[in-house]
Amino acid sequence: MKTAYPAKVLVAWGEAIGGNKKIRDWLTENGFKELGIFTFALRNKDDARKWLLENGFPHLAATVEGAEGRVDAVKWLENYGFDVLAKTAMAGDGDDQAFQWLIRNGHKEMAVVSGKIKEVKDEIERDNNDIHKISTD
Repeated sequence: MKTAYPAKVLVAWGEAIGGNKKIRDWLTENGFKELGIFTFALRNKDDARKWLLENGFPHLAATVEGAEGRVDAVKWLENYGFDVLAKTAMAGDGDDQAFQWLIRNGHKEMAVVSGKIKEVKDEIERDNNDIHKISTD
């Protein structure tokens, strides 16, 4: 189970989360498929969430769910030693204390990732609440 990534990969992951398809595709094709798939899971694609679970990345699936406010997912991350991902999920759900924890503890790249996660989740929420928008799913 891959859990550690070089800083430049984390920066690229943040860009992919933010919608950069070229970087997402690069991650997917260059040994970081799980990070590319994560971007789809974050956008409510059930097949991507299933892929993460079935291919050894339950911690990434739990990060998505934690960013959606599922406390049980955050607790699961904490129970299995994924403290940084737990804080990333919490910060992605708008918890400023978790965001500050990431920065204070030297996880600046993950703080950026959490900010990108929050932007995506906020956009999805806005779209869901916009009565003038028609779902494409």
